[in-house]
Amino acid sequence: MQGTKRKVVQALLYELCAMGFVSPAIALAFDRSMSYSGILAVMLSSIAMSWNMLFNALFERWEARQPSRERTLRRRLLHSLGFEGGLTLLLVPVMAWWLEISLVAALFTDIGLLAFFFVYAFVFQWCFDRLFGVPDSARAVPGCA
Repeated sequence: MQGTKRKVVQALLYELCAMGFVSPAIALAFDRSMSYSGILAVMLSSIAMSWNMLFNALFERWEARQPSRERTLRRRLLHSLGFEGGLTLLLVPVMAWWLEISLVAALFTDIGLLAFFFVYAFVFQWCFDRLFGVPDSARAVPGCA
């Protein structure tokens, strides 16, 4: 699977699975209803999905210009760090507003989510690549070593 179809399927699966983890965790951590935390999870997921599409497009554009296109452990870690770092900047203000907490409290909340999502992003993308194959940007160029 390649191109736009790959990006859409990857983002949708990633976010649907993530909402299944995040919504109950927020409900428990903040003593909120599942509907309240579910709305927040949908908002966070919508932002994350948009960021996912943009970040992956930029990452793959960068990746395609690299001498080696192999998705090494280092490259996968770089991908996860870049994605989660940018997402933190986007989500902290939304969480602070919705949960009616300070930006500092929202940052600490996001750090907890970040710890989970750092591992989740790595494992999810590895599994996704195993199931659907890697994108063309990660394939070796014939004749190049």
